[in-house]
Amino acid sequence: MRAAAKTIRRFRATLIFVSHHRIAPNVDDSSDQLAEALAALRTELELPTAYPAEAVQEAERAVENLKLPDQDLREVPFVTIDPATSTDLDQALFIDRAGDGYKVLYAIADVPSFVTPGGALDAETRLRGQTFYAPDGRIPLHPEVISENAGSLLADQDCSAFVWNFDLDADAEVVSVTVARATVRSRAKLSYKGAQQQIDDGTAPPVLQLLKEVGLKRVELERLRGGASLNMPEQEIVQATDGGGYRIVAAPSLPVEDWNAQISLMTGMAAAQLMLEGKVGILRTMPAPDERSLQHFRRQTTALGKPWDGQASYGEYLRTLDASDPRQLAILHSAGTLFRGAGYTPFDGEVPDTVIQAAIGAPYAHTTAPLRRLIDRFVLVICEALSNNEDIPRWARDALPSLPEIMAASDQVAGRLERAALDTVEAALIANHVGQEFDAVVISGSRPSNGNSNGNRANGNKANGNGSGPYGVVQIAEPAVTARCDGELESGTEVRVRLVTADIASREIRFELRR
Repeated sequence: MRAAAKTIRRFRATLIFVSHHRIAPNVDDSSDQLAEALAALRTELELPTAYPAEAVQEAERAVENLKLPDQDLREVPFVTIDPATSTDLDQALFIDRAGDGYKVLYAIADVPSFVTPGGALDAETRLRGQTFYAPDGRIPLHPEVISENAGSLLADQDCSAFVWNFDLDADAEVVSVTVARATVRSRAKLSYKGAQQQIDDGTAPPVLQLLKEVGLKRVELERLRGGASLNMPEQEIVQATDGGGYRIVAAPSLPVEDWNAQISLMTGMAAAQLMLEGKVGILRTMPAPDERSLQHFRRQTTALGKPWDGQASYGEYLRTLDASDPRQLAILHSAGTLFRGAGYTPFDGEVPDTVIQAAIGAPYAHTTAPLRRLIDRFVLVICEALSNNEDIPRWARDALPSLPEIMAASDQVAGRLERAALDTVEAALIANHVGQEFDAVVISGSRPSNGNSNGNRANGNKANGNGSGPYGVVQIAEPAVTARCDGELESGTEVRVRLVTADIASREIRFELRR
């Protein structure tokens, strides 16, 4: 019997791309080639190697000397909700009723208490920027003594945390918010699947029942402010713990994931508001789609049979799409062009001209994942100081101008790793099936080819191939693979394709149209 699978989790950004395909076959026959190709990725992308001994020793001393905050909230029954295999737990949640509104306490891991400004650990985290998730093992932002142990909000462990204290009205609008350090103790480590099952079968504890209630109301508030989310296929790489190879898992997200994400979004918006009022901080910004992109998208929706007339916001329109319908799936892939240009905007003394994260429909800041993302450590410290009318630590303020470049470089590496790893595993999944035919959906119609191999796949993976002539992008269901396909293709149609190339080392996959 095969051992339970271990998910190689990729960090999820604000926009959660969710898949509607099922589990693909394991990679077994090509395991040696795959292992070599994945190892080569680390060298190719110049990923960080072992954590420097000096930084690890500094982390160990920080854990040994940690002083827990005087404010004691250990009686609050916090819970964490994460993927089942996660051990780097950034957030813990408690929700209760308060009159006709709600009280929400959101505890975020107190990473700053472990990192000495200017020390070896601080320097190494700035080099890394974030945790990198690869199929053959993750590369952590912090040493495991912090990220997997003392700094993680594990169940039944006394932890230091930044606790965001929200008062919400009956519509789940924020009435007031403060943030301060406190000692907390999570009561339970819940998985998304387990939490959803409890909610569905009526056995959920009050905190989960209220998460659903508040989450649904926050989704409605997102709609009203013009926020947008893509229900777009995403594939995750899973490794079997018995060494039986990899799979690509593409299961639909669960509603509880969205409700939980709404609490994180609410906190990020509150952080942004605190910093804007204090005129110091760093925002995650993204421009609204330009008119040319919107017009192009509108034409595509008409051609694919579900026209967007522009009367509803594009966020409202995207919520109406069903990714199980091939033509609507093609629209969702096309919509990815509307979500571009995200960046980081620091400020100190004057509020910047651009403060909106357009996909969220409000100012927003990263603040809820400090174990896995560098910038959150600085935002947390700044927000705590502003909330309590205290001076912002000089080290946090001085770092603001340098953070956008650090995070941009780190995000670029993480994106390249995610795309290349998925390409490599996809190639391994079908390497032994060259010449076979598959049913597929066209997610990007034909375009002229210049004969090179630089075409981009709609899901971010490489679209290799050296043939000339028209080509597009197709997605096959079993195994869940997306790649270039040569031939005259119409977006949203179902076609039959033949696998021409699947090379693990070069990450090259190419199909040709059969009918």
